[in-house]
Amino acid sequence: MKIGEKLQHFELENTRGYRVNTYDFADKSALLIVVTCNHCPYAQAYWPRVIDLARRYEEDNLGVIAINGNNILIQPQDSPEDMTRLVKQFKMPFSYLHDEEQTILRRLGATKTPEVFLFNARRELVYTGAIDDCWDNPSAVTQVYLEDAIEFSLDGLVIDYPQTDAIGSGIKWL
Repeated sequence: MKIGEKLQHFELENTRGYRVNTYDFADKSALLIVVTCNHCPYAQAYWPRVIDLARRYEEDNLGVIAINGNNILIQPQDSPEDMTRLVKQFKMPFSYLHDEEQTILRRLGATKTPEVFLFNARRELVYTGAIDDCWDNPSAVTQVYLEDAIEFSLDGLVIDYPQTDAIGSGIKWL
């Protein structure tokens, strides 16, 4: 997806067996989609930061969805069962969805895990890329790309840097 493009409606199953779709977030001021997985060291390092952002911006009406679409034949640790374990381990305050056919990942243009896609209230893509500039050491972060983008989006402002390079492992395609 390119900056400014509208999010197309989709529906996927979460770790609790419920169908979650984009209309469920219609009342949210912004929607963050995190393409991620269970096994990748980059994704593992970022889970606590993503969960923290979701909790901090919940009162500001930010919706958050995590999507795992890795091919489990290539990476068995990304199975729905392991997704469920991860949700319980981190007590995730948002849905973790499985894109088994990788339809949504392809539609978004995702290439890495983790990679984020932030949409404004009109569901236009306003930011895509990295969460911050230091995946392996949270205390060494100097650029909080995603947090800045969330702040700007929730305030209705244009984001200074709408696109950065995602830092992570390549998606395991079918």
